[in-house]
Amino acid sequence: MTLPCSLALVALRPPGAADLPAAAAPELSRRLGAEWMRCGAEEPPDAALARLRAPGGPRLAAIPHDPGLPLAAGGCWAQALGAWRQPVLLLVSCSHLASGLPAAATALLHQWQVPLVGLLQWDGPWSPQSRRADGLPWLGCAAALDDASLRLLVLRRLQRLELLQTAV
Repeated sequence: MTLPCSLALVALRPPGAADLPAAAAPELSRRLGAEWMRCGAEEPPDAALARLRAPGGPRLAAIPHDPGLPLAAGGCWAQALGAWRQPVLLLVSCSHLASGLPAAATALLHQWQVPLVGLLQWDGPWSPQSRRADGLPWLGCAAALDDASLRLLVLRRLQRLELLQTAV
């Protein structure tokens, strides 16, 4: 079972925080059965998204900036992701769970009408009760999901977003 489309991997990053999507993308690409695509930090969003959507198998691209960060040419990655209707996985570090970052990132993506596949916790212990209380579209914790379960969750969310035509 492979993905029917390419995905972008994003995360809000406080100043000085590690680039979590870039660190996680190779493993998530393997687990999702998608080709890992590098996006250059200076590459314009439209150019990167055109490459992500180019013919070929499904790809996973780690977006090189916080999606809300203003770009020198104007706009931001979230705006471009919404304009391209690019499905996105929102990656969240355990260290950000006690902050408003998961909710803020979800709101930002919804503001720009980005098809949000869901939030994926990358590290740390998974607390299903706490995540349900968030009211956010969590997929789960990467460490707690086997590859097949992760792919199935992503496929089901794509279907709900009407980005996948066949039933899963």
